[in-house]
Amino acid sequence: MRETLAEWRPAIDEAIADLVPREIETEYLESFFGAPTYEYDPHGIQQSLSTPLWDLLDRGGKRWRAVLFLVFIEGFGEDPAEYVHYACIPEILHNGTIIVDDIEDEASIRRGERALHHTYGEDIALNAGNAMYFLPLKILTEDPADLPADRRLAAYEMLMYELNRTHLGQGMDICWHNEREVRVTPEQYLEMCACKTGCLARIVARLAAIITDQPDEVEEAVATYAELTAIAFQIGDDILDVEHSLGRAGDFGKEFGNDIREGKKTLLVIHAIQESDPEQAERLQEILGAETNTDAEIVEALEIIEDAGSLEYARDHALELAAQAREEIDELDFDPETTRKLHEFTEFVIEREE
Repeated sequence: MRETLAEWRPAIDEAIADLVPREIETEYLESFFGAPTYEYDPHGIQQSLSTPLWDLLDRGGKRWRAVLFLVFIEGFGEDPAEYVHYACIPEILHNGTIIVDDIEDEASIRRGERALHHTYGEDIALNAGNAMYFLPLKILTEDPADLPADRRLAAYEMLMYELNRTHLGQGMDICWHNEREVRVTPEQYLEMCACKTGCLARIVARLAAIITDQPDEVEEAVATYAELTAIAFQIGDDILDVEHSLGRAGDFGKEFGNDIREGKKTLLVIHAIQESDPEQAERLQEILGAETNTDAEIVEALEIIEDAGSLEYARDHALELAAQAREEIDELDFDPETTRKLHEFTEFVIEREE
């Protein structure tokens, strides 16, 4: 899977540059956005949109959503090289969400460097992040694959549905980490993941199915696979945050004890509070609910989580979700190589070290 990611990344970045060039010129603005009413300012748009976007993209990121889209395209019998521009849709959407997410979470670090709102200011970061929700829609407008009108409409309707649910998930997450009490059930946490992270993955799978004109049952099966895999990915992300902070993982690109500092109610936290003795459970809630935390308090919270067996519980749950995802793929008529890649991907999202 890592080889597949590395193979496709240059082509994906080139396609993103077609959508948002590294250097903004008047000719691009007029061709992409239409003639100005008076006069565009390419320099201002460069500084407020293109530069922040490429700053974030050049820091890394695996482009796995775009690559997964291309794996589906190939599995559906089409040439993935002809659909690379469509692969940019979920990738750009994802990067827009994390820019806004970092502002809402007051995060300091993203991909090993200062979060964009600390480098460029909240105003520029918010505008750039929000623009990334809309820029990818231009790909459907320009329609490089010359899709029939009904498929383009279906893709638009799908994007609106999934993006709305993405914001439901983010809303739940924001509410929970602003509350001192941990009142969230495991099922509510998983629903938050299904919306916040799962919907972006569902976009990957559903978009591939729609533009290649797959039957409804195939679209739903690959969407379920993608959603389950994304939830497993999010749980894996939560596990990595703890393991990185305990010094057991690679360079995770985030601040030490990031989730604890933000007061996030992860599956590990929910489990630890349910399984710890009342005193330890209350102490964990105190640390999560505090305005600020010392490093010693972060370590204390992490140790409570570890002692409760929450790392093992969360990992087992992620592995179970990954197994369910593979079952969805096994019911479809993909070729052996596509099935292998999709199986491997469910393992990659959990076992990765960064």
